Order: sequence, then C-alpha cells, then structure tokens
Amino acid sequence: MNPGDRVRVERAGVTNEGVLMPSSTPDHLVVKLDGGYNVGIAREDADVDVLESDAHDVEAAQSESAESEIAFDEDLPTVSLISTGGTIASTVDYRTGAVTAQFDAEDVLRAVPDLAGRANYRGRVVTNILSENMTPAVWKELAEAVAEEIRAGADGVVVMHGTDTMQFSASALSYMLDTPVPIVFTGSQRSADRPSSDNVMNAVCAVEAAKADAAEVLVCMHASTSDDACALHRGTRVRKNHTSRRDAFETVGAEPLGRVEYDTETVEFRRDYAERGAVDLDVGLELNENVDLLKFTPGFDTERYAELLRSADLDGLVVEGTGLGHVHTDLIPVLEDLVDDGVVVAMTSQCLEGRVCDRVYDTGRDLLDAGVVEAGDTLPGTAKVKLMWALANRDDPAEAMRRSVAGELQERSVPWT
Repeated sequence: MNPGDRVRVERAGVTNEGVLMPSSTPDHLVVKLDGGYNVGIAREDADVDVLESDAHDVEAAQSESAESEIAFDEDLPTVSLISTGGTIASTVDYRTGAVTAQFDAEDVLRAVPDLAGRANYRGRVVTNILSENMTPAVWKELAEAVAEEIRAGADGVVVMHGTDTMQFSASALSYMLDTPVPIVFTGSQRSADRPSSDNVMNAVCAVEAAKADAAEVLVCMHASTSDDACALHRGTRVRKNHTSRRDAFETVGAEPLGRVEYDTETVEFRRDYAERGAVDLDVGLELNENVDLLKFTPGFDTERYAELLRSADLDGLVVEGTGLGHVHTDLIPVLEDLVDDGVVVAMTSQCLEGRVCDRVYDTGRDLLDAGVVEAGDTLPGTAKVKLMWALANRDDPAEAMRRSVAGELQERSVPWT
C-alpha cells in the first residue's frame, strides 16, 4: 500500500476508512477521513485493507506535480516563495499530535495546486521554525534572502511565516529593505490537515498581491471568516488581534491598504502606496538588538524594575504606557536617568487606537522634560523594531522615532471602523 490508496483500517475494535497519507513516523498510519480530518493510527495490530490503489507511483507523481507547477512560462511573472516555517508550512506529528514546521517552499507548491499557472516560482528555505522562535538574526537572513531574489529578477516575493510574530518580521523588513517589488508575508491560522484551514486562500491571494503594483512589505491574511477575500495590511501598521480566528490580523487606526478577491483574482488598493519600480533596491541589515519593550501596569514595582533597567545597559527602551502615554510618576526619574546615560526612551500607548500626546497632563509633560520621545501612534511592537533599526542606521535615532519612516506613524489618528 502507498500514500494515495483508499484504505480501511481496523484496530482495537475501531474502523476508519479514507485515503492513506504520508506519515511523519513509521510507527503510525495516517488516514484522511471523508470529513476532511486526518487520524493517526498505530501500525501495531492494525488490520489494513486496500480498497482502491493509486494508479501512479507516489514519488513519480510528486515529481510530475513539481514539474508542472514550477515549469517556466515566459508570459508569467516570477514570484519567489521563501519559507521560514509556521503553520502554513507545517504538518501533524502523529507521534505527539502536535503541529510542527516540516515543509519547505516546494512542498507548499505541491500542497496548494491552485498556485499552478499563476506565476513562475522559485522556492527557498531560510529557516524552518515556528514563529515564536524568530530572532533578529533570522530577520537579517530573511532580508538578505529577499534581496537576493529581487536581484535575481523576482517580480515579487512571498514570505511564508508563522502568524504569532509575523507583524514583527514584516516591520523589520519594512525598515531593512527599500524594495522595487512587492514583499508579501502570509501564513495560516489553521494547519493544512484541518477542513477549515486558511492556507490555500492566503497563499493564492499572497501570490496575486506579489504580482500587483504595491511595492511595499505587506501582510496578506483572511479579511473575514469567509473564504471570499484577503486583506492587505501595511507591514508596520498590522497587528494580530485574535489567537485563532482566520481574520485575526487587522490594520490598526486605518482601513487595510488593499484587498484581494479570491474568486475573481482581482487586487484593489484603497489607500496610497509605494508603486512598483519607484525605488531601487537598498539593503540595510544592521540592527542594534540592545533594545527592550516595557509595559507599564498598575502595581508596577518601580524599585525592582529600576534596578533591572539600570543593570541592563540598554541602548534603547520602548515604553508601552497607559492612555496618552503615561507611567507612574515614581518611574519618571528612572527613565530620566536612562536618557541622561544616553539611552533613547520612546513612549507608545497600550491603547489599540489613538496616539501618544504627553502635553495634556502633568505626567506627560514631566516625561517630555525627562527626555522621553513621543512615538505618535506607532504600534509598540513596531516601535521596538524601528528603534533597533534607527539606533544602527540614523545619526539621531530619537528624532527618527518622531517621524514616519515606513508608514508606521500616521499624520492623524482618525476613528475608523
């Protein structure tokens, strides 16, 4: 029996029928049931009947599939698929039942036949990790890989990435690269073995966005819980706002930059964007990683954190303050000492909408007098990444935090629904 065969498996009084799938362990059979879910069954003492045999040799079929999907067509644009791991490039380990990063970029092409015929593809793996394990060192590898693909003639780049930290990586590449072509991050909230997986539509829409005109770093994910369209979010303004919904990603403080209609394959942009070819490729990989993000909350132990901050020998600190950008008054002298020691301290707000304004209340004015920099409506996570970049690339990083570099800081905060 081979993967692709229809089988009936009986074990311990339970019968399962479906299509035999490749398994991540020789000790288990994997059967895709008619309802769409996969089930792992221990091979020991299992009674297996082959109901229908796949007519093709599996390896040959995979080879044929790869050739048909990656074959060059001079009438199509070239899109580079870069894999970093995550749920969109994952499978189920039937030994543990956990979802693990397993597939490379070409595996994704085989897993998403709908990508065929849309572009010429080049596949590349930078790393194969779940995104909670992402590091600035990998951001640098990823930025260089994207730059190499653009130099090699790619008309667009799709980065497959885990969703948990996608917004940080998208921000990092927004600062590290001036790009003449679209760079589109996409992922999946639900793995490919689940009937409700969003991997196919997200991948297809990301490729369509990579062929379009917005030469920016974008995040392409479901626009709603339905399989109708994906939203295109600017990489520095996007936030994952739900743990598991397929439409977990939102542009904060504005509508998404654009939208990809899945059925019609049309891409529509609703706000101004950087046009394809408007700039030459420029790469700046330097980051100062000696930056931290501190969230202030009531009950904050000022003395304990003061000691930690002073001993950390930081070059930059982003504070996620309350409301308009406030902290307990006892913390202000600590921040002032950091500024006096040459640390750039930037204030953001933990509110989801609006911007920092430290000129309204006494606490805010004291923070400004202490040398704390207002970061406007820059998202806290984006602000951390930006400060890492600014410290390494700008003569006056504090001033850079007050200005928009990659669309992260909007001129006005306008209520939007």
